[in-house]
Amino acid sequence: MSAAVALAVPVGIVLGLGLWTLVALIPRIGAPRLTSRIAPYVSAVSPAARDLVRRRPAEPVSALDELLRPLADGLRRGLSGILGGDEAVERRLRQAGWSLPVPRFRSRQLIGGAIGAAAGAGSSALLLRFTAVPVIAAIAIAVVAAAMGLLAPEQMLARAARARLARMDAEYPTVVELLTLSLAAGEGVLDALRRVARVGSGELARELGIVVAEVNAGVALAEALTRRASLIGLPTLSRTVDQLVAALDRGTPLAEVLRSEAQDAREETKRAILEAAGKKEVAMLVPLVFLILPVTVLVAIWPGVMVLRMGF
Repeated sequence: MSAAVALAVPVGIVLGLGLWTLVALIPRIGAPRLTSRIAPYVSAVSPAARDLVRRRPAEPVSALDELLRPLADGLRRGLSGILGGDEAVERRLRQAGWSLPVPRFRSRQLIGGAIGAAAGAGSSALLLRFTAVPVIAAIAIAVVAAAMGLLAPEQMLARAARARLARMDAEYPTVVELLTLSLAAGEGVLDALRRVARVGSGELARELGIVVAEVNAGVALAEALTRRASLIGLPTLSRTVDQLVAALDRGTPLAEVLRSEAQDAREETKRAILEAAGKKEVAMLVPLVFLILPVTVLVAIWPGVMVLRMGF
């Protein structure tokens, strides 16, 4: 096969896919059929309607998606079997506030692993070409790069979940105090939650807004609160939800209990700040000893050294 033929084959494939895409983008003339218009509304009870809704247009992206979907599903299942912890991943996704299902997150991991493997293979090829690197070391570089690409999305997810939980923990005392004021003013628990969700703008206020929306949709208030607290996994919020649920069941007053919870949360925050300052006391000495002190000594000694050099 000549070089021209070898180049013409991929160029022809790309040209065919491009023409296919352009033809698929041409708008169809005529109104859609009645079955196509009704199918989305009855897909929950009709298998034929579900098949009609799932039908994709004849374009390259959809065709490639249908061809590669079994392979992608198998790779996702294999990755879940190797790494495990789909429940933990789903929990962290909810804690981070990402509206992303677990299969799509696994797909991101596979894409990251492929990118890492390609980068590692390229780096290994360059090293083998220009330096005398052993083949085993080059293979190890590619494997390590692929592993880093696989684990990078999970590390980013864990960091996002920790940051969002920290923001919720910081917002917790203010939210509880607003609830206390609303309850002390004579409002019910649901009305107080609705007011805080409407007035607040933080992550915890948004979660309370979800609880209010679920209650408006027909879910019991105690069930919505308990489920949301379990999904978030914040200990202080779980304690407050237990207090709210107990008050709803027994009819006990909540204002003083929530006020004490907010005070305890603020004291806990102060204690955590003091503990962090105590742990970082040694780290704070590093710039003092290695940066500020040498510069001070240099400023103090340098003029004398220059005078001695000029004198002698």
